[in-house]
Amino acid sequence: MAILKAVRGTRDLLPPDTNLWNHVEATARSVFARYGFGEIRTPVFEVTELFARGVGEETDIVSKEMYTWEDRGRAESDKGQSLTLRPENTAGVVRAYIEHGMTDTGMLQKLFYIGPQFRRERPQRGRYRQFWQIGAEVLGPPWSGSDSPLRDAEVLEMLATLLNELGIRGWRLALNSVGSAEDRKRYGAALREALEPVKHQLCEDNQRRAETNPLRVLDSKDPGDQEIINGLPKISEFWSEESRAHFEQVKAALDACGVPYVEDPRLVRGLDYYTRTTFEFTVPDGSGLGTQNALLGGGRYDGLSEMLGGPKAPGIGFAIGEDRLILTLQAQAKESEPAKLDAFVAPMGVAQNPAALKLAQELRRAGLGVEVGDGAWRLKKSFEAADKLARKMIIVGEDEVNNGFFTVKDFSKGEQVKLSRTELVSALKS
Repeated sequence: MAILKAVRGTRDLLPPDTNLWNHVEATARSVFARYGFGEIRTPVFEVTELFARGVGEETDIVSKEMYTWEDRGRAESDKGQSLTLRPENTAGVVRAYIEHGMTDTGMLQKLFYIGPQFRRERPQRGRYRQFWQIGAEVLGPPWSGSDSPLRDAEVLEMLATLLNELGIRGWRLALNSVGSAEDRKRYGAALREALEPVKHQLCEDNQRRAETNPLRVLDSKDPGDQEIINGLPKISEFWSEESRAHFEQVKAALDACGVPYVEDPRLVRGLDYYTRTTFEFTVPDGSGLGTQNALLGGGRYDGLSEMLGGPKAPGIGFAIGEDRLILTLQAQAKESEPAKLDAFVAPMGVAQNPAALKLAQELRRAGLGVEVGDGAWRLKKSFEAADKLARKMIIVGEDEVNNGFFTVKDFSKGEQVKLSRTELVSALKS
């Protein structure tokens, strides 16, 4: 019988790697809390129309990559509907914002999420068909300040703080503005016109994008298309005065906070809902991501709520590819021993198993990480297991149980001491 394996493009996350995942998520939660964000958890599948309207029917995500199925009713009289595993989470968060009347508070909503997304794309290093994202959205009615350039700068400064606290080295923030919806519409028309005489020279994907979503051509990494792309009009040529002022205020706030950035006129991001500020954080070559070195990206989406049938609610958000963030941390990390438990409790004989488990219970309740051996093991096996798993080993024999003093071996120092039961917790924590 063939061995069953995980589906291509998915994977199992196992210890000790999950320790790093938990560390990343705990750090993100801590940073987000300091900036006033609360967690939102949306369903992993939504009605297909949400993504068609929000993300855009002509995007690669909707046209090629979504996992969609017809959910038939349980009875013939029940109406079926088209459902899709979420390929991104911004549309779902905005849907929840509208559905639960969060605009009625009149307050700015700061929401973050951590969870899996799904896209049927070609699996490659750091990219999977089920992948994890850490993201956040800031939105609310205009009078809440949701359309302020200050919100854009605050989100970017928060991301810089998060990457620094995680220890990501050499990150680079690329910044641009795609202007208002009207600016973007004019720019799209100019791009189509500029691409018309040369689109036949582009790769197949970009020939299609030149017709359906010309801004996506600027995102292309195809080396054969770069010379043509470099000669295309720049979005800054189509900014209104209001859009230009907004972008200048974002940069001024980042300068005040000492957040470094570079302006990238080609950074447009292809999803239909983006307006004004767009951004992307990348890491240097050799950071574990290969040639595709983008770590996270996002931007402003002032009209998305209206696109989904809701009230006017300008917003800005981002998504971090957690799989890629983990790869970067692993590649940039110094060689180090995996973290060990505080103690390994080794019973000397089966009769001491209950006493060993009782001692482990006391130490765990004191906040220590403890593993328990088995009295059926030989002493050598207990020593080998303890050395692999823990910093110290506590021997539990009949004498130790009777007199309340335990032999504790410190593997790093090669020393062995006798400690009373009351001294164990402080000694293990030191």
